[in-house]
Amino acid sequence: MNRSLSKFLQITIPLGLGIFLIGYIYYTFTPEQLNETKKHFSSANYFYVILAVLLNILSHISRAYRWNFMLEPLGYRPKLANNYMALSVGYLLNVFIPRSGEVSRAALLHKYERVPFQKGFGTIISERAVDLIFLAMFTSIALLIEYDALYDYAAQHIPARTLLVLGLIGIAFIISLLLYLRFSRSHVNSKIKTFLTGLKDGIFSVVKMRKKGAFLFHTILIWMLYFLAFYAALFALPETASVPIGTAIIAFVVGGFVFSFTNSGFGSYPFAIAAILSILGIFKTVGIAFGWIVWISNFATTVVIGILSLVLLPFYNRKRI
Repeated sequence: MNRSLSKFLQITIPLGLGIFLIGYIYYTFTPEQLNETKKHFSSANYFYVILAVLLNILSHISRAYRWNFMLEPLGYRPKLANNYMALSVGYLLNVFIPRSGEVSRAALLHKYERVPFQKGFGTIISERAVDLIFLAMFTSIALLIEYDALYDYAAQHIPARTLLVLGLIGIAFIISLLLYLRFSRSHVNSKIKTFLTGLKDGIFSVVKMRKKGAFLFHTILIWMLYFLAFYAALFALPETASVPIGTAIIAFVVGGFVFSFTNSGFGSYPFAIAAILSILGIFKTVGIAFGWIVWISNFATTVVIGILSLVLLPFYNRKRI
């Protein structure tokens, strides 16, 4: 597939899905449900939303600090401010063009800290590999904690035959994927293998790191701050303030996947959060309102700090350029 077309589809398909889901919610909600959703916005306690934003900012500072543990063995120790601003610009670009933020982070570090692009980009890929492992760990914890609720929902709403067919399709998909990876010589297979190799190299780079204890501490801290930010936001609405920890974890995981695989969750994040919360006993109007409150606060913070970082980077480094 043409690279320009591929990039175009990466941007427009998630964006189109988000717009469709916004329209779907609007047209399927009754006027009473729409009014109820608006009331949740007006009655929300925004102290907890601000607290969630601050916790997210702390997680980004920790991530910027952690970056140096991967760069030090390569002979570089950039300033924390440059790491943080490069990270913030990367988040800003990812909102509009998926996966572009990783490239911009490495490019900015090369420009302002003289870290070679390939080396900086390599550390970012390694970092993503570690984050993928932690997201998988959170997913496993969420499934274990909420297994009964999810199983009951599936048993009540999905026919046994459908579950069996889905299970067989899943097994067939895994077998087909393994055969494809083993025998195919296509360009797509080459890209998948490159990704898997990067994943493996990223994991081993952490194992060989001199300060792996500190790196692991900050990785745990980052993910705990992510979760605490999401958990704090739950207290913004009375209806979500008392959700069990298991429900909070699984909603956090679902939101994490949506953020990772779309244009930062535009339209799809509130829909996904409402869907998982409704399965676990929360009214859909509450879930939609909560999802939008979390998404808008994250989006606004990302845009404001990202633009400020883009403006401040040249001034902060004016004597070094």
